Amino acid sequence: MPAEEGTSIVVTLDDLLHDRRMTLTELAERVGLTIANLSILKTGKARAIRFSTLEAICRELDCQPGDLLSYQPHA
Repeated sequence: MPAEEGTSIVVTLDDLLHDRRMTLTELAERVGLTIANLSILKTGKARAIRFSTLEAICRELDCQPGDLLSYQPHA
């Protein structure tokens, strides 16, 4: 698999945090993750996410997984 194929999944965590007026630090505390790990996810550099992590983020942001992640094919 070419490296650029991994960039088709877009993470909108930053937008969700902004919409809910929540900081990354606050979310990290609520879901029990480090700021560094959430930052990796936020910047789209994460290679995987556990369902338990996804569930916790969705619970705290009151969103669906599809609100957090989207697929955008390469042009």
